[in-house]
Amino acid sequence: MTDWSALTESPLIDVSTLAERLAEAAPPTVLDVRWRLNGPPGRRDYLIGHIPGAVFLDLDDQVCGRPGAGGRHPLPEPGRLERELRAAGVRADRSVVVYDTGTGEAAARLWWTLRWAGHPDVRVLDGGYAAWTATGRAVEPGEAVAAPGDFTVVPGQLPVLDAAGAATTAERGVLLDVRVEPRYRGETEPIDPVAGHIPGAVNLPATRLVGPDGRMLPAAELRAQFEAAGVAPGTPAGAYCGSGVTAAHTVLALTAAGYPDPALYVGSWSEWITDPDRPVATS
Repeated sequence: MTDWSALTESPLIDVSTLAERLAEAAPPTVLDVRWRLNGPPGRRDYLIGHIPGAVFLDLDDQVCGRPGAGGRHPLPEPGRLERELRAAGVRADRSVVVYDTGTGEAAARLWWTLRWAGHPDVRVLDGGYAAWTATGRAVEPGEAVAAPGDFTVVPGQLPVLDAAGAATTAERGVLLDVRVEPRYRGETEPIDPVAGHIPGAVNLPATRLVGPDGRMLPAAELRAQFEAAGVAPGTPAGAYCGSGVTAAHTVLALTAAGYPDPALYVGSWSEWITDPDRPVATS
């Protein structure tokens, strides 16, 4: 039986705790990463209203690399990422809280990117902006300007899968395909030019990991979902989706459930299919 007593601190933070921390002498740096697949950009929503002091980062242009052979949302160039994070006020000695509209995918990808880059203390606001406003908390319009940060990006601090690593994880561990079932089965593909999944991958849609309010399920319920998919302590586990955004949310959920070192296939399906020699499964 798994000993869950040694779980690390949760990567999530709730609205009440964030509000308390914002009142401290050294509050966390708050980053708004509201984003929609295929737009419009989240900055428009940010300018209408955001958590006081939050700085906006664009997932496509500032958090991820340029689309190409590495997929639609590849790893960012470290030097460019460092400049963007410092401009947003990210400091090495201050915690960071990230949020999106409330679905969690974009915030999870920024959380993952910051942790991959070596920041030691990053939390995702559970329920995002929707949870913040639902409690009647104050918001502010316009653009917040942060004092320049000093964070130094040291890439590679979280496990990353490439295509070969994803295939190996599917063979020797558990590779979670977190897209909806019809995309996994190859019945439809609304975004990428090829339908199907990586052979051996197990389908666990990311929608099963959140409640109706967009908040992450409790840790025990997350573990039940992952155990049903075959994830077990000591078994290599990784996740992929269309382009490595939604899969980052599953990596966040694995972390919240206490699984150590879950890996993200950053390129995900959008990279896998760039090589016609890679096999495609449908079922």
